[in-house]
Amino acid sequence: MLTSARNQFSGTIKEVNIGAVNAEVLIGLIGGESIIASITKYSVTNLGLKEGKDIIALVKAPQIILVTDFGGYKLSARNQLAGEITQIKLGVVNAEVDIQLKGGDLIAATVTNDSVENLGLKKGQSVTAVFKAGAVILAVAE
Repeated sequence: MLTSARNQFSGTIKEVNIGAVNAEVLIGLIGGESIIASITKYSVTNLGLKEGKDIIALVKAPQIILVTDFGGYKLSARNQLAGEITQIKLGVVNAEVDIQLKGGDLIAATVTNDSVENLGLKKGQSVTAVFKAGAVILAVAE
């Protein structure tokens, strides 16, 4: 699949919880981590989503927030994937930060150069990639 979304996670649906309007889909990634997607009930039916189905979860890099220290706070964002920075590519205004998750999957985040500096980001540093369930787009093979 060709798409502009930098983050494409292959996985298997572990659980589908359908509400009145929306549904939550729990996806087990190949590396062992999980992603939760919040989509419409219509999308569950339209995509034929069910437990055990192979799926791809897409997340655009600008939707990723990087956290180096939670400072005793909990976040409402359901997806919190811990990993290690493998590369930082600085641009004129923004930077791409590449993170390898513990299970081996890679995630790219686009943040400002100021954020790289303020967080003291560097290669080898532990960081948590955070994104809301609503930022996840699901794709299945036809």
